[in-house]
Amino acid sequence: MQETPNSGQQPRAGSAGQPSSSTKGSGHLVTVSELLPPNLFLIPVSHTTLFPGMVVPLILPEGKLSKTIEYVLEGAGYVGLILIQPGDEQAVAVGPGSAIAAALGRPEVAPVPTPAGSPPADRGNFLRYGIAAKVLKKINLPDNQVSVLLSGLERFELKNLASSEPYYVGNAEYLHDSVERGTELEALMRSCLQQFKLVSKDNPLISEEVKVALVNVDGPGKLADFMASVLIRDSEVYQEFLSTTDVQARLHMLLVLLKKEQDVQAVQKKIQEDINDKVTDAQREYYLNEQLKSIQKELGRFTDERAKITDKFKKRLEGKSLKPEVQQRLQEEIEKLQNLHEQSSEYSVSLNYLDWATSLPWGVRSEENHDLKNARKVLDGDHFGLKDVKERILEFLAVKKLKNNSSGTILCLVGPPGTGKTSLGKSIARASNRKFFRFSVGGMRDEAEIKGHRRTYVGAMPGKLIQGLKRVGTQNPVFLIDEIDKMGTSWASGGDPASALLELLDPEQNPEFLDHYLDIPFDCSDVFFITTANTVESIPRPLLDRMEVIELHGYTDSEKMHIARQYLVPKSLEKNALKKNQAKINDTAIRFITSRYARESGVRNLEKQMDRIFRKAAFKIATGKAESVTVDDEKLVEKYLGPPPFIPETAWKTPSVGVATGLAWTAYGGEVLMVETMLVPGKGGLVMTGTLGEVMKESAAIAYSLVRKQAKSLKLEDSFFEKNQIHMHVPAGATPKDGPSAGVTLVASMYSLISETALKNGIAMTGEVTLSGRVLPVGGIKEKLLAAKRSGIFTVIIPTANAKDLKEIDAETKKGLKVLKATHVRDILRLLFPKPKSGSRVKPLLRPVKKPAALGKALH
Repeated sequence: MQETPNSGQQPRAGSAGQPSSSTKGSGHLVTVSELLPPNLFLIPVSHTTLFPGMVVPLILPEGKLSKTIEYVLEGAGYVGLILIQPGDEQAVAVGPGSAIAAALGRPEVAPVPTPAGSPPADRGNFLRYGIAAKVLKKINLPDNQVSVLLSGLERFELKNLASSEPYYVGNAEYLHDSVERGTELEALMRSCLQQFKLVSKDNPLISEEVKVALVNVDGPGKLADFMASVLIRDSEVYQEFLSTTDVQARLHMLLVLLKKEQDVQAVQKKIQEDINDKVTDAQREYYLNEQLKSIQKELGRFTDERAKITDKFKKRLEGKSLKPEVQQRLQEEIEKLQNLHEQSSEYSVSLNYLDWATSLPWGVRSEENHDLKNARKVLDGDHFGLKDVKERILEFLAVKKLKNNSSGTILCLVGPPGTGKTSLGKSIARASNRKFFRFSVGGMRDEAEIKGHRRTYVGAMPGKLIQGLKRVGTQNPVFLIDEIDKMGTSWASGGDPASALLELLDPEQNPEFLDHYLDIPFDCSDVFFITTANTVESIPRPLLDRMEVIELHGYTDSEKMHIARQYLVPKSLEKNALKKNQAKINDTAIRFITSRYARESGVRNLEKQMDRIFRKAAFKIATGKAESVTVDDEKLVEKYLGPPPFIPETAWKTPSVGVATGLAWTAYGGEVLMVETMLVPGKGGLVMTGTLGEVMKESAAIAYSLVRKQAKSLKLEDSFFEKNQIHMHVPAGATPKDGPSAGVTLVASMYSLISETALKNGIAMTGEVTLSGRVLPVGGIKEKLLAAKRSGIFTVIIPTANAKDLKEIDAETKKGLKVLKATHVRDILRLLFPKPKSGSRVKPLLRPVKKPAALGKALH
């Protein structure tokens, strides 16, 4: 039997929110459904689970909604509670359902679509189904909001939105429950109640008040609505529940919701049990371990984790040769570790200390190879040329062989970049069968990097020596300290690391080297120390005094050719995955690269240029543009490498008054230096340009004084130097220049200017001058000779005191060069200036005020 209360009678249309007038005074009992108006004032909400027979509180914001309630309460007090479209930002009522939904993360869904075939309805932003409710109570809140208590009366379907101003009014069609009582309905109700009781046990949102209220609900429809109000968390499901008037169908839907809730609770319960199991297992393991420790302690077999650690440290020390005081100190530290609590901060400090101290190679040495023939073979195989350097290294190894220990002199390899200093250290280690360790001190400002930190500091570590010894595992490695000339000094950030090296590199002190972290002496006398530097000028004198300097000079073009052919080309081919038959480069191309692209003393830049060529060759072969690449002329080199950065210096080829060619030394090799001077009438004096250092400015002042002394012999006016200013310039003004070795060049340039005579063609010079005219020796003779040869200058003037340096220079470097010697400035001038011939005169840059006398008289 179908129960549809008042299904055939609908109230007449009246004013919105007011019952039809025909229902008043008719003399029969009027149901709530008959009193509900066809047009309802609508209250939009974002979340709600209100059903008929339920009471819910709402808070309405100030404005249209609060005014709607005031207007409705003047009449019968009926409103329609309805959801709005997701994302609508209009003011809505807020109730307990909204807070619960937000806490549960209720997803927003699209409204239920209109069934196919039905005419489109104009509902604005409202969803399709809602609940008609009665306003039971209204309370004005302090912030102009309104709190109301609503009682749900009936479902309704919003047909269309009749008005939105000044209030929301909608045309509502009310939906009445359809109930067919029978066995199936009873079974559905019992199943729902049973499942709901199971769910309520583990659901914190279902309170005891809800369970009590469930008992007092009468009727299957209201019972289904009440249980659904607790379970529904989705607006789409809520809309479906409102649209379903068949109570049995709603109970079926409720069973589905209960089943989903049970599945969620089962997963939640499993997750919680897994977490509890992990915690319980950890606690159980802890208790069992504590019990095991107690039992083992009672039985005298106490072997906990700390005992394993201390046993590991003791095992590391087995077979090592430690001094008695060191052995005692480490044993005391191990006993201290056993008595410390694991949570103590000192425990980790002591643990790390023992880890470092026991890992060091106390008395562990690699078996050295003293075969000098093998050492020569290794050095010749790894490096081309450097004959004097190799001989000095072999002598050094021979002394160590006869002494049968490694203590003694510390080597310092000094030379331009790319000359093989670091690789020589590796070759020495390989030749003597020692382990190799390298670290750079370039830019180092903290002495703790050498001698370590006090272990009480957070993050303390030993110095580089102790770290290197632990890594190589032997007490007699080859230890290469790179870039020793580039150490920094900063008292604010850690002191002077160069001073810290004094103890390490002193053969008298390093047998008892004391690292701040270890705080126990370690014998470093077996370590073969080798240092490298580009120049000795910036190395502190006390540190330099402890080392024997071996100079590595720059390579000649011939040596670079051999190195490129024997070492660099095969290495570059392998680096770029090329075979010998896929890429070739001949001697003409290599010679062009060394003279125009890689003019520095070393071969590092030459190797880079080879890599550039073979990378481009690899690209051609990989893309199928060529099967092999051959570079055999200068044009192909320029095609691969671009225009050459070095242009041959040709200024010296054209004789000019006031222009002299000098030779300079830099940390990167030798350079040709042009010096130009000219006379400027006006205020006297000397003007210097070209970024000159203080020492070079002093040399220019000395040269100026020397040429002023020649004024009388040249028969110049007494006021010549007061009326004429000498402007001296050294080209490449952006490059800083300093040093005394340009002294003779400055004298020659100025003398050429005032004597109005150009120098002989193709002569370069170097040497320091004094006020008395003496020529003093300078350094870097080999590099300067190489620079002259690279520039095509084959006559060089050097100080007589540097004649001894020529004996140490190989014949390859001196080949083709004419080296002249000078003791006094007079010797320089005789060698530089041609004898005057009748009718011949070199055109001067700027004639002096008075023509000088014959050059021969001035020279003598």
